[in-house]
Amino acid sequence: MKIFGVNLNILLLGIVSFLTDVSSEMIFSVFSIFFTAIIGGTTALLGIVEGLADFSASSLDYIAGYLSDKTGKHKTYAMIGYGFSTLAKASLLTASTVHSLFAFRIVERLGKSFRGPPRDSWIAAISEKQTRGYSFGIHKALDKAGAVLGPFIAFLLLSWLGQNISTFKLLFVIALVPAALSVILLLFIRDKKSKPAKKENIFKAYFTLNKEFKRYLFIACLFSLAYFSFSFLLLKAYQAGFAIKDVVLLYALFNISFVLVSAPIGKLGDKIGRSRIIMLSYLLYLLMCVGFIFATSKAMIILLFIIFGIFFAIDEGQTKAYISDLEKSRGTAIGVYNFFTGLVYLPASVIAGWLWMIKPEYAFAFAGAISFTALILFTVQTHR
Repeated sequence: MKIFGVNLNILLLGIVSFLTDVSSEMIFSVFSIFFTAIIGGTTALLGIVEGLADFSASSLDYIAGYLSDKTGKHKTYAMIGYGFSTLAKASLLTASTVHSLFAFRIVERLGKSFRGPPRDSWIAAISEKQTRGYSFGIHKALDKAGAVLGPFIAFLLLSWLGQNISTFKLLFVIALVPAALSVILLLFIRDKKSKPAKKENIFKAYFTLNKEFKRYLFIACLFSLAYFSFSFLLLKAYQAGFAIKDVVLLYALFNISFVLVSAPIGKLGDKIGRSRIIMLSYLLYLLMCVGFIFATSKAMIILLFIIFGIFFAIDEGQTKAYISDLEKSRGTAIGVYNFFTGLVYLPASVIAGWLWMIKPEYAFAFAGAISFTALILFTVQTHR
């Protein structure tokens, strides 16, 4: 059965992601404020937490993808990941120290890491190749629709009740509800088991992947060195004169632009080829970095957040569709991709933070130079 041109289960998986992101983005859009202003953590410690969280968000991808390919099962491992994240969010109800918040952030991201590759492999398995990019785009659009609603709910609560610890605690209680509902819905979605892949040792699985994928992986890892934490963009907006509540709305705007272009970008990739879409994403990131170097007005900042949303729609949805085209062992390939690029995210944020201390524009200049190099290398590779 198809709805909006995609398999019903793809739509249901999108709703699962929608509920999860309503919950997650309610929390993440205010986490830095809660961590520093309410609990008293330093911004330096927050940077370390976010860097480790970015790494944790991909640290289990390889294992989860491998297990999914080895057993042919998707639902079991996706369920573990979603359940893990929900339990982490429940811990926020009693979290009151820097250490407990640190633990929450890491554990929750580990759950995200474990659910991603099996779920994406699941989507690839139940979608037709000629509409695979559209299927991933529909899923990510629903995913990010939740990411739009979550910050709006947080904004309303903070505006209505004020930025005090009782408001944050209520916010965490409310955020737990859609997270629990997402796990319940997932129970009712039927898995489509794939043919189990050859049961090679997990640490040897990387060497079974084809050369074309490995060449792309190298370029993607290089590009990831430019892909520092989103917190720096929010910080730039704050320095440009946006109030804290308005920065939360910018976060929502970024997600809105993501939602609006996800499905059209997926269709465009199906039509003109996903390699051209990857090139476009590198170009957009380069333009965004250059823009933030010279941005001084609020209008320019708003435009750059929209551009970043378009870039993110490609990066989150179409890179996975592209990998699925390159490699038959989709779960393993997506897991390897997420693991190795995730390894680079930590030094990327560390470098950006160090350059930011000297001058914020240096961080964006470095990222722009790296993204330009990645664009040239990818263009050369695809025209060999």
